[in-house]
Amino acid sequence: MKVDVYNINGSSTGRSVDLSDDIFGIQPNEHVVYLAVKQYNAAQRQGTHKAKEKWEVARTTKKFKRQKGTGGARAGSLKSPLFKGGGTVFGPRPRNYDIFLNKKVKKLARYSVLSQKMANGGIKVVEDFGFDTPKTKSFLNIMNALNVGNSKTVVVLADYNENVYKAGRNLPKTEIVNVKDLNTYQILNAQNVVFVESSVSKIN
Repeated sequence: MKVDVYNINGSSTGRSVDLSDDIFGIQPNEHVVYLAVKQYNAAQRQGTHKAKEKWEVARTTKKFKRQKGTGGARAGSLKSPLFKGGGTVFGPRPRNYDIFLNKKVKKLARYSVLSQKMANGGIKVVEDFGFDTPKTKSFLNIMNALNVGNSKTVVVLADYNENVYKAGRNLPKTEIVNVKDLNTYQILNAQNVVFVESSVSKIN
């Protein structure tokens, strides 16, 4: 399928690029998208949660009350979970939340959300641009010219460009990624995906 290429002023250049039907024109698979987003969210968890258990609490083990005659249950240690400041029973421990997915499943998920964005008119292609110095205002002017300045937008670059990255990183609704790092969650979480022209051949 052909998509018009826009310049940085938001006008059509009169040129178009071919986007692969195998990537941007498939029937979306909602279940693999769910799995990919689940994997992404799970990977964001640090898993460093930890509560001290009975054997880790630094409290005295001296028997603090007599065995009988107190009217209460017998007790021999303040480390017991029954007392305030004692250890936690079955508390959280450090763990890894990573979920394994096959490469083909993750690829299908990316293709599904890209096809969905294409069907909803959320994909645009802009000619390659760059800055001599990183200016957020210049970057925002390009986004406004493309009518995506007020919506969540992912800008996909062919290669890392430091000035473009620095110019756009302060915009709360804009995310800049390399085409090789683009993932399902980023596409799904954005309202618009803007590809620079040189990144199209790489994603195809």
